[in-house]
Amino acid sequence: MSEPASGSLKKIGVAAAVVAIALAGFGIFARSHSDAQLASWTTAQATPIVTVIQAKGAGASDALTLPGNVQAFNSAPIYARTNGYVRRWFVDIGDSVRAGQTLAILDAPEVDQQVEAARADLQTARANRALAASTATRWRDLLAKDAVSKQETDEKFGDLAAKSAIASAASANVRRLGALQGFTRLTAPFSGTVTSRSTQIGALVTSGTAASTPLFTVADVSRMRIYVRIPQAFSGQIQQGMHASLTVPEYPGRNFDVTLTRSAGAVDPQSGTVLVELQTANADRALKPGAYAQVKFPVGGGSGAGLRLPSSALVIGSKGTQVAVVGADGKAQLKTITIGRDDGDSVEISAGLTVADRVIDSPPDSLQNGDPVRISTTARPGAGAARAPR
Repeated sequence: MSEPASGSLKKIGVAAAVVAIALAGFGIFARSHSDAQLASWTTAQATPIVTVIQAKGAGASDALTLPGNVQAFNSAPIYARTNGYVRRWFVDIGDSVRAGQTLAILDAPEVDQQVEAARADLQTARANRALAASTATRWRDLLAKDAVSKQETDEKFGDLAAKSAIASAASANVRRLGALQGFTRLTAPFSGTVTSRSTQIGALVTSGTAASTPLFTVADVSRMRIYVRIPQAFSGQIQQGMHASLTVPEYPGRNFDVTLTRSAGAVDPQSGTVLVELQTANADRALKPGAYAQVKFPVGGGSGAGLRLPSSALVIGSKGTQVAVVGADGKAQLKTITIGRDDGDSVEISAGLTVADRVIDSPPDSLQNGDPVRISTTARPGAGAARAPR
C-alpha cells in the first residue's frame, strides 16, 4: 500500500474517534440533564399543594347561642304518704288545679283500724291517769293527818306522773295516726297544671319504698325557669339582670324575652361551664316544662382576638389544637391555638392566631413544621371536618 493511502486511513480513524467521543459526551450530558429534570420533577411532586384561607373577624352579630332546658317555676311530684287503694281520682293531665284542691282519695282500712285502736288506748290511759290522780289526792289528805307515810304518798304521786306520761303518749299516737289518715286525701301543694298521672281506681299504693312512684305531678307554669350552661370563656360577660332571647322549635320566628336571675358562680370541672338560671313570664302557656330551647346572649366574641376559621383548618393532635400556616419562606408552621367558641362547622379563635396569617385549609396529615408547600392558585369550595388526631 502506498504512503498517501495510509495517511488517508489515519485521518479517517482520527475523525471516527472524535465522532465517537462526541457521541459519548452527548449521551452522558443528555443522561445527566434527564436525571436532573427527573429529580426536579420528583421534588416538585413531593411538595404538597395547599389551599390558603384567611381568618375572618367575628362580627358583632355573632351573639352567643346556647341550648337551654326549660323547667316550670315550681314542680312537685305527689306521692302517697300511707298505704292503701285508690278510691277516686279527680284530675287528669292538662287540668288546672288550685292550691289545696283534692287530687285523689285513698282507702286505707288498716290505718282506720289503727286509729280506732289508738283512741281506745288513749281512753284507757286517761282512765288510769284519773284513778291515779284521785288516789294521790286521797293519800295527800291522809298524809296531812299522819295516817300514811311520806314514802307511800310519794309513790302514789309517782304513779300519777307515770300514768300522765302514758296518756300523753297515747294522745300523741292518736294525732300521728290521725295525720296519717289525713294523707289518704291527696291535695295540690300550689296552683298549677297537672303534667302527669300514674294511677287508676283500685290501684294499690305503697309508700316509703324505693318502688314508690308519684301518683301525680303538678307544675306551676305561670312562670318558667331556663337553665343554660355558659362556657367559662364567656362567663365574665354574663351578668345578673341581663336580657336574652329564647326560641323554641314549635314557635319558629317567635322570640321570648328572658332575664338572667342567678348564676351558680362556679365552673363545673367536667364540662368547663357555669350554670345560670333565667326566668320569664308564661301567661299564654306557650313554654312547656322539659322543652329544649336556644338562648341567645348579647355578648361579644369572647376575650381573645375573635377570629373565625372553618373547622376543616384544625389539626388536632398530641400538642392540642393547632392550625398550619404558610410562612414567608414558603414553609409550613404549626401554631397552637385556643378555641373560644365551637359552632360545629366553624370555630372562633381566642388566642394563637392573627388576621395576617395564611392558614392552610384541610392540611395533609403528614405535614410537619418546616415542610415546603406550594400554594394552589385554584380555590377549593367548602371546608370539611377537623382533622383526625395525628
